[in-house]
Amino acid sequence: MTETLQSPRTGSHPTTDGRRPNSTAIIVYLSLGGLSFAVLQSLVAPALSTIGQDLGVSTSAASWVLTAYLLSASVLTPILGRLGDMIGKRKVLIVVLTILLVGAVTAALAPNLGTLIVGRALQGAAGAVMPLSIGIVRDELPKEKVSVTIGLLSAIFGIGAGVGIVAAGPIIEHLSWHWLFWLPAVLVVIALLGAIFGMPESPVRKPGRLDMVGTLVLAVSLVSILMAVSEGETWGWGDGKTIGLLVLGAVALVAFVLVELRVAEPLIDVRLFAVRGVWTAHVVALVFGFAMFGTFVLVPTLLQLPTAVGYGFGKDVTEAGLFLLPTVVMMVAAGPIAGVLVRKVGPKPPMLLGGIAIVAAFLLPAIAHGELWQVVVSGILTGIGIGLALAACSNAIIESVPANQTGEAISANTVVRTIGSSVGTAVIAALITSHSTPQGLPTDDAFTIGFWACTGVAVLAVLAALAAPSMRARRVAAQAAGITDLDEVAE
Repeated sequence: MTETLQSPRTGSHPTTDGRRPNSTAIIVYLSLGGLSFAVLQSLVAPALSTIGQDLGVSTSAASWVLTAYLLSASVLTPILGRLGDMIGKRKVLIVVLTILLVGAVTAALAPNLGTLIVGRALQGAAGAVMPLSIGIVRDELPKEKVSVTIGLLSAIFGIGAGVGIVAAGPIIEHLSWHWLFWLPAVLVVIALLGAIFGMPESPVRKPGRLDMVGTLVLAVSLVSILMAVSEGETWGWGDGKTIGLLVLGAVALVAFVLVELRVAEPLIDVRLFAVRGVWTAHVVALVFGFAMFGTFVLVPTLLQLPTAVGYGFGKDVTEAGLFLLPTVVMMVAAGPIAGVLVRKVGPKPPMLLGGIAIVAAFLLPAIAHGELWQVVVSGILTGIGIGLALAACSNAIIESVPANQTGEAISANTVVRTIGSSVGTAVIAALITSHSTPQGLPTDDAFTIGFWACTGVAVLAVLAALAAPSMRARRVAAQAAGITDLDEVAE
């Protein structure tokens, strides 16, 4: 199939009073919004037992704090991304950040589990921050800044997840779990004020109506799949509820594709999934979602095991979190570097390098993880891989779709990555649970198998990156489409 090529964009257009938008300010506000959402995604995970004890519920019941967040993000991200394409990305971003703020405050003040779950569901709506932010960057910034900025924003979502894991321990130890929501709320307020007062509205639109039938069917599919994945370990993977939800989710997903192929204004143009630059980026995002949250489960658990077992390192929650700092630092560095590489050689090389780095990151501890340096080197490689690949994924998609479909295309990629994160967390947690001592401690085999599983999954990212179109292929497609300014393809 011929690659879908974007129409020329109108980046860095003057505002109504004739001034150019402040690119640096826009980047800062979007970065803060993305950071707050990503931090909230992972910050709660290390605190589940503490929250459960404080609210008088089991850790299993408290896990709905994570489940509600993932379900909300998966369902609302494509809807809000599509609305951004329809009525204006800035308008929808302001609404999304407002909902995120309300959700954070609700969770911070929650007196019981039910209220906390409601707050987390509201926070999940901000999954649309990623596609809306990338759409705004594409529309508003000068073309020479687009790929690097998208690289930075993409890396920030991985950085935020890592920061959440690192910061959770000190916050709980020195403050309380309520501050897990108050602190990110400060970032949200700054991002919201920036969106209101420091950001112009994009002129790029895709007018139409929201596909309500497709929205409903997609919601049924995603809720079913993610609920089965999230609760499968608790219910049992052979339980009728788990199997039934997985079957329902698969059937609804097929139905969604059929519906979207027949409606005039689909929620997600599923035909874009046939574009090589799009589907390969989705596969890479799925794999990296799995790998990123797989390592966030494996590494802290390994570090916190007592040294008496012979393979643990005896670190507390705070110390274990600090060992993820190299991962976060490398994400910060690799994201913008990926953007520079995209501009010079296209998204395929950094995507491939990221895939190779993540394979190496898991292969090393799969072979041996008895020394701290092995854990640290694995973390460094993980940060490099995530920073390069996720930034390249976003750039690959915007190079492959029209400007007025940026929101829905990036939304789909975000949902795919969320599903990968959910599956990765559930699979690795199940492996650890199934390979435990009678005292409930994970065996050394649990980590070896877990690292090998992540290695095998990461190989899929390398294969998908190899299948991605090269810059030469994109230029040939551009010439076939009659585009003479080939920079339009790169930007």
